[in-house]
Amino acid sequence: MFPHERSLVNKLKDEPFALIGVNSDSDLTAMKPKFKEEQITWRSFWNGEEGTQGPISRAWNVRGWPTLYLVDHTGKIRQKWLGSPGDEALDREIETLVAEAKNPAGAKLKGKAGAE
Repeated sequence: MFPHERSLVNKLKDEPFALIGVNSDSDLTAMKPKFKEEQITWRSFWNGEEGTQGPISRAWNVRGWPTLYLVDHTGKIRQKWLGSPGDEALDREIETLVAEAKNPAGAKLKGKAGAE
């Protein structure tokens, strides 16, 4: 998923968007050259020596990799995917949340109008 994640970071660099990764490799030192090679410029937290059983995956109830969470500008989890939902679906969901973050009052009005 690194190529698409890189493209999202570049495309949305001036938008209210942040990509945050969790590295589940048990050997962080061995993984660091891969970050440079893959041009991972976004924040990526290490899940500890326990790898996929580390503290972050336990706290977030992650059972498989990759697991993607889409969190809106208020901190609410809006989507969770086990495995990639595909680039188009992911982009569509992210674009919706970016638009809401840029105009939260308009998004609320639109949501209310759609419900009536």
